[in-house]
Amino acid sequence: MNKPEKMIQQTKSQAINPPTVWSYKPWWCQPWSILFTGCCLIVGSWVLFHLIWVTAIVAILVLTWMGFFLLVYPRLMKDEKLAGE
Repeated sequence: MNKPEKMIQQTKSQAINPPTVWSYKPWWCQPWSILFTGCCLIVGSWVLFHLIWVTAIVAILVLTWMGFFLLVYPRLMKDEKLAGE
């Protein structure tokens, strides 16, 4: 496949499956890594302290952080992209 055909194929592929915000992020900022890190922080706070109030505070902070980066941020980027077109 020569270069023009390859570029046409990539363009068709992007039109069918447009890139998401996650395709521009490094591996450590992907949904799976955010979920894994958040869960480890919550469980780790319990393992280290065995205090429900410490774990609850950590969980609230971490779940807020995860909610923003997994739900709000991608929607904002999608809306921004649509507004720019």
